Amino acid sequence: MSKDTSELNRRPESTLALKKLKQAKKQEFVFRKKEFEGVVRGIAKNVWKEQEFKWSKYALEALQHAAESYLVHLFEDSNLCALHAKRVTLLVKDMQLARRIRGRFETLINRTY
Repeated sequence: MSKDTSELNRRPESTLALKKLKQAKKQEFVFRKKEFEGVVRGIAKNVWKEQEFKWSKYALEALQHAAESYLVHLFEDSNLCALHAKRVTLLVKDMQLARRIRGRFETLINRTY
């Protein structure tokens, strides 16, 4: 019995998701700069109500780069947890497990990709 050739060439959805995540890492930014700037300013305003901050362009870019890198790696690790459980759907428990395996003080500097 030979399998249908279309069935052999078909990639699982999880492989496609990993490919999309790697493509997103190659792009400059995943989120739009203005929206991210608004989120950062809103969070800073909620945390430090009395103070007003001025953000340089480079500080916002560095913060955005770090935040996006963290999120992309978290989704990659979470996707691997879902694949290990023989699922293609990413669940909250996959993200929780990925964060738990990483450790409390996991840094992006220690990651080698």
